[in-house]
Amino acid sequence: MVKKTDRKMERARRHARVRRKISGTPERPRLCVYRSNKNLYVQIIDDVAGNTLVSASTLDKEIKTKYANKEAAKELGTLIAKKAGAKKIKSVVFDRGGYIYHGVVKELAEAAREGGLTF
Repeated sequence: MVKKTDRKMERARRHARVRRKISGTPERPRLCVYRSNKNLYVQIIDDVAGNTLVSASTLDKEIKTKYANKEAAKELGTLIAKKAGAKKIKSVVFDRGGYIYHGVVKELAEAAREGGLTF
């Protein structure tokens, strides 16, 4: 009998594999993406100090689209780039969180790049 794969567990394994290779520093922090069924969450993290420098989500008042879709991802990418620019963060390491670089994650990354972040 074929066992059903646990998607959450597979994503966690992919994320752990990526996190072994990348880490955020004070000069180049980590842009971390989390995607739930209803919302998107983005953080810029300094892993050396263990601090979240900037965060944004679709629950923020600045975001008009309140779902985890491509339009909300574009708005969220520009918002996180604007907030990072206010804290003088220009370059980050992109952590896709074990998700495929496709769809919502790709739109968020492209919007963050257009907003001024380099990765």
